[in-house]
Amino acid sequence: MSDALPSHQIRAVFDDEVITVYQAYGERIADPALRANTFVDPFKRTRMTWIKPSFLWMMYRSGWAAKPDQERVLAIDITREGFAWALDHACLSHFDRTRFADEAAWREAVRSSPVRVQWDPERDLGLNPLPHRAIQIGLSGEAVDRYVDEWITSIRDVTPLAHQVHAAVAAHDTDTARALLPAEQAYPLPDRLIDRVGRR
Repeated sequence: MSDALPSHQIRAVFDDEVITVYQAYGERIADPALRANTFVDPFKRTRMTWIKPSFLWMMYRSGWAAKPDQERVLAIDITREGFAWALDHACLSHFDRTRFADEAAWREAVRSSPVRVQWDPERDLGLNPLPHRAIQIGLSGEAVDRYVDEWITSIRDVTPLAHQVHAAVAAHDTDTARALLPAEQAYPLPDRLIDRVGRR
């Protein structure tokens, strides 16, 4: 029997009320967000904002919180109702002929959807790609407003954790690094959302 994970599966830290997603910013956006417990100026609602439930994918994207304007990694708890709304209004970022009649139908869906879903290879502790994929969710328009004004329940700075895990990896202490990782589990979705986000 194989222990391999499904090729497309949302894995996250969550409880009955909230799910944790990650974003990385420079201090000019991170510090005001931490004080306000949501995103405020100079955060721009007019730009698509990408949230990621996978901690290690966030580490890959931010270079362990070292890339310019990604030096602060934030863990954002959002309501599960908000997360479901996002997925229910999402369109895949790539054309999938099993879900769209043709590319024109897919392009129209992208144009009219306030949420974009993208699946990218999950990463291991060395930030190497794994066979299974992690979800990224891009919010725009109405979805950004709902995210900022309604869904966020708390924001925490997990940059020190990112540095701790990276230090353990650099020291080749994989047991310590793995023990420090957030305990992500498979996130349950109703069938309609599984179909919507293209999870197989």
